[in-house]
Amino acid sequence: MVTSRWTAAPAQTASPRRRGAVLERAILDAALDQLSTVGWNGLTMEGVAAGAQTGKAAVYRRWPSKEDLVADALQAGLPRFDEAPDRGNVRDDLLELCRQAREAMFSRPGFALRSVIHECDTLQAERFHTVIIGGVVEPTVKLLKEVLERGIRRGEVRPDAANGYVLDAIPAMMMYRSKVCGSEWSEREIAEMIDQLMVPLLRSPGA
Repeated sequence: MVTSRWTAAPAQTASPRRRGAVLERAILDAALDQLSTVGWNGLTMEGVAAGAQTGKAAVYRRWPSKEDLVADALQAGLPRFDEAPDRGNVRDDLLELCRQAREAMFSRPGFALRSVIHECDTLQAERFHTVIIGGVVEPTVKLLKEVLERGIRRGEVRPDAANGYVLDAIPAMMMYRSKVCGSEWSEREIAEMIDQLMVPLLRSPGA
């Protein structure tokens, strides 16, 4: 009896087809990956589809344009800042809040957001205005205001310090130093900003 040299390959189980929210999450994740690696200018709907292991048509059915897809990806991926830190004093509260901001800036969604901000032209940037303001700026300012108002109640902060200029100081400094100077905001740099800029700024004159 002659035995065949060939044996049947074991049957392969087809992977289940992703649908609905599972597929959408994969596409949004792939868009964030593209933004954080190749940037806004390098992102393509075809590249996102390949990253999500789906067809280009599945992407276009849900998001008719690159701008629509990126806006939803950023909205879904940005970290949530829901509660202001309370470490017992305004310096430590600000320190912890800055650490959280640093982690967000250098996360995958943070890199993605910065690629959009830096590379989009004025008309394209308008599409992301609501995402940036509602998802990043307003939550950060809200928590900063909570920290300062708590400091005012403790007597650590001058009563008029919770104003727009002071509230802009930390986000503006972190974005400027990151973009222009390439700073990655080490623990030392964060502590120096709080001790040399914010704490003196918050004290009453002569305190």
